[in-house]
This record gives sequence, structure tokens and C-alpha cells, in this order.
Amino acid sequence: MLADGTPVAVKCAKLGNTKSTDQVLNEVRVLCVVNHRRRRLAIAHQTAEGLAYLHSCAVPPVYHRAVKSSNILLDEKLNAKVSDFGLSCLAEPGLSHVSTSAQGSYLDPEYYRNYQLTDKSDVYSYGVVLLELLTSQKAIDFNWGPDDVNLSVHVQRRVEEETLTDAVDGVLKEAASQVELDTMKAAGYLAIGCLEERRQNRRSMKEVAEGTEYISGILEAGGVERQNRAS
Repeated sequence: MLADGTPVAVKCAKLGNTKSTDQVLNEVRVLCVVNHRRRRLAIAHQTAEGLAYLHSCAVPPVYHRAVKSSNILLDEKLNAKVSDFGLSCLAEPGLSHVSTSAQGSYLDPEYYRNYQLTDKSDVYSYGVVLLELLTSQKAIDFNWGPDDVNLSVHVQRRVEEETLTDAVDGVLKEAASQVELDTMKAAGYLAIGCLEERRQNRRSMKEVAEGTEYISGILEAGGVERQNRAS
């Protein structure tokens, strides 16, 4: 708790575990250092494009299986690169899924029913990452109230209550135009679509990448129009 009464969550790396330390630092960079709304959306789009390539262009297709914020690396220009393919697997020709012992975070809930991972499992995990970028909250955070521990559940409830923008990071909403607020809401709805409980109701990663590209285009056009009015 800060001096002004603001509740905060503190994540600590495991003592002596350099990989854990690197992951924590990367999460901080992705979720906290990047405060510009266009840059966060660019990170979301670049990540979606990378996963879409693995699913649709790689031969055979590749399922990442460990999509999470700590596995999205940023270069010096804050361009996003999907990393950590240690848990990835190749999809054999003719097979739509892989039966495996799941590892990593942000796990597809359907895995608990059939122990199978598909391209739509990566879509689900990506949806959680998109919500993290939009809200600056972690996927699971026990420092929050019992109803808000799970970020996806919290945001889905906001959608049902028609208060989605209340979940958006205040830094992103500060001095935002109506177009910018609308694109944040669109990104939130796109994330919720990725989190559909039944896999067949989720979009493909290629469709998600097209969605982030479309939202980016609206945001860019709105920025140009705003500049023209100011001049």
C-alpha cells in the first residue's frame, strides 16, 4: 500500500534464479515502461503477427504453448519479438492438436478436459497478454480482491456490466480522444473473443492479427485527423 492509499502488487524474482530475474525485468518493461497507447498496440499487433506466422506460414505449423508477457522481448526500438520456443511443438500433418503435458502460463481451459493443445490454445494465451497490455495488471494477482484475482474473469465481468473502459490502464486513458478510447475498447473486445471457453468460438491467430491491424489503422487515422484539426 502506497502512502496515498493506492494498493500495489509487488512481484519478486526467486533469489539466485537469473532466469526468474530476467523474466520479471522483461514483464516490467512490457507492462510498465511502455506507456504510450500506440506503442502498446504495436506490441500487441507484432506479437499477433508472430504467432500467426507460426500457425499459418510455418511448415509444419508450430504451436508455441508458452505465450505470456515474459516471453515477448522488446528490442531497443520497442519492437516485439516472440521468444522462448523451448516448449513449442510441431503439428504433424493431418493432426489438428497435440496431446501433451502442458507447461507455461495462461493455459487454455479446454486443456483440463482433453489434455490437448491446438493453435487456439495460443490464441487463448494471447488474449490474456492483450488484456495485460490494456490494463497493466497481471494475469493472476492474489494481491487484488477475490473477484479480481483472475484478470480475464475480471474483464469479462466488466464487459457484461458494460464498463469495459473502467478496466483500462488509467495512463492510457489520460488525455485520450474518443477515437482512442474506442480503440482501447475494441482491443478489449478482441481479447475477450480470444478467451472464449470453447475453442471453436475463438478466432484464428491470423484473424486476430488482422483485428489488431485494423484497430491500429483506426488509431493512426484518428491521430492524423486530430493533428489536422490542431493545425
